[in-house]
Amino acid sequence: MTISLLFKKITPFAKPYKNLIFYTLVLTLVGSFAAQINAFILKYTVDTISDLMVAKEPLSRGMHLIGIISAVLLVKEIVYSFIQFGQKFYGEKLRIFIARDFSQQIVEKILTYKMAFYTSEENESGKLQTRIDSGISSLTRLVQNFFIDILPLFANAIVALVCMFMANVYVGLVGLAVIPIYFYISQTQAGKLSGFRRQMRKYRESKNNRIINLIDSILVIKSFVREPEEADRHEKIQFEMTENQMQTRKTSFIFDSLKNFIEQIAVVAIIVLTAFLVLDNQITIGAIMFHIMLFSNVSAPIRQLHRIYDEVNDALIYSESFFEILESDDLIEGSGTFIPDKIKGHIVIEDVSFEYPNGTHALRDISFQIKPNQITALVGLSGAGKSTVINLLDKFYEPTAGRILLDGVDLRNYDTKFLRKNIGMVLQRNHIFKGSIFENIEYGKIGSSKEEIVKAAKEAYIHEQIMELPQGYDSGAHLLSGGQQQRIAIARLFLKNPPIIFLDEPTANLDAIATEQIKNSLDAIKKDRTVIIISHSISQIIDSNEIVVMEKGRVVEKGIHEDLYDHRGTYYKIFSAMANSLNLDKISKTLNH
Repeated sequence: MTISLLFKKITPFAKPYKNLIFYTLVLTLVGSFAAQINAFILKYTVDTISDLMVAKEPLSRGMHLIGIISAVLLVKEIVYSFIQFGQKFYGEKLRIFIARDFSQQIVEKILTYKMAFYTSEENESGKLQTRIDSGISSLTRLVQNFFIDILPLFANAIVALVCMFMANVYVGLVGLAVIPIYFYISQTQAGKLSGFRRQMRKYRESKNNRIINLIDSILVIKSFVREPEEADRHEKIQFEMTENQMQTRKTSFIFDSLKNFIEQIAVVAIIVLTAFLVLDNQITIGAIMFHIMLFSNVSAPIRQLHRIYDEVNDALIYSESFFEILESDDLIEGSGTFIPDKIKGHIVIEDVSFEYPNGTHALRDISFQIKPNQITALVGLSGAGKSTVINLLDKFYEPTAGRILLDGVDLRNYDTKFLRKNIGMVLQRNHIFKGSIFENIEYGKIGSSKEEIVKAAKEAYIHEQIMELPQGYDSGAHLLSGGQQQRIAIARLFLKNPPIIFLDEPTANLDAIATEQIKNSLDAIKKDRTVIIISHSISQIIDSNEIVVMEKGRVVEKGIHEDLYDHRGTYYKIFSAMANSLNLDKISKTLNH
């Protein structure tokens, strides 16, 4: 990332606010001229008082002069205050608006990306959040500094330098000579610090990711009494960050001292030169203070160069990863254009293989059919590829090889949004959003009436428990237990009412009574729909019209429960293990007794 490229990328975000930029530039230009008034007035004051003293004029003449000068300076400061206020206000307003647009655009963009983007190791939640937050912060800070600090300072410096040259070329050359030296020192400083800053970015990403993982894993950490080990891991990265920060500050202090030394040498040179010119009767005494004040205006932005370079360098570093996220157009989720009048739900999987972006081979040349308006169960041990099949059917990923047909049309040709509107999912762990229970159920069909929400909750057997809460449907969804949250997810499904349903361990987190209630609800919603279910529940499996048995990413058996059981293959082993885990012999004896 270069400065020119960075400004090219920021320009589209700043373009809608060209009026703000224009007002800021006008005020900056006016302010840069106003900032030089003090130097001219000081020169005039010193020279006039000197003349009055030489002429031995009465004190009243001097006091009259001081009164006029004081009035002029007072008016100037009042006007200058308004100019500065307007310039800072417009600059800050521009920063806030651009920050808002950056945030909104990157959220809108990442929502269009494929699942592969979110499952990448580089885009773990903590790292992704740090890259986005740091990118927006550094870029908007650059915009703010440019219009509030950098632009006014350099405008002042240029005007002051022109005034110095107009007053005396030799003094102007001294002021001009310092600038390239300062730029060289500051650029070298920035180059030395860039490596430290890049490393710091990685430390911050890792640190934030570790903290998020720590919070997510706190139950496991405490149950295994691993607090000291987790603290040690955090301490290690903290010490690495501290060492990096110390090296950064040490380098900055060395270069800052060198720049301060150069500035003081320039001030001494101007004093010596102007004093000589006064003695040689080429300039007046007031010109000494005049040139020193103007050089102060020239050196002010130069003194800020290290900070400006820091800000620009931060923007260059953090903008790389920020724009990498914002401009990853190759990760945008694809979509076809086919939108049928109605989805029947006949799914054909032909010679499908799939490999995740991290290289994991999840499916290997699988083929089977899912008939419409029937229940198909996917059975297999963990890691067999069952959930991957559902991911492919919902177009979260596309097959590496082979194809999937829905009602005779390749799934790739379907409009993705239309497809997902016609598919309902209940997972083993369903996400509950921050907000009320009503809002969480309504997520299945935005704009639903209270009656529709209540009906869906009743069908999911959660209505009565909701009504027991202090605020009913307006209660926070976080008040619900895991099993209750699962039923909220099932209520969403009832509300959405899709023709195709994917159930991935839908009763995994429910107690026995709730499981029985939910089974009745699921049995009701399964009617006249295409249902694909993944479950380790015997009752869910044996009710299926078709069972597909998977092992290590392959389909090893297909058929109905009785035939597969009699075949005594993989399904027989899995089913027997399920039955044995339930201790059916003892349960049977208890029931008979």
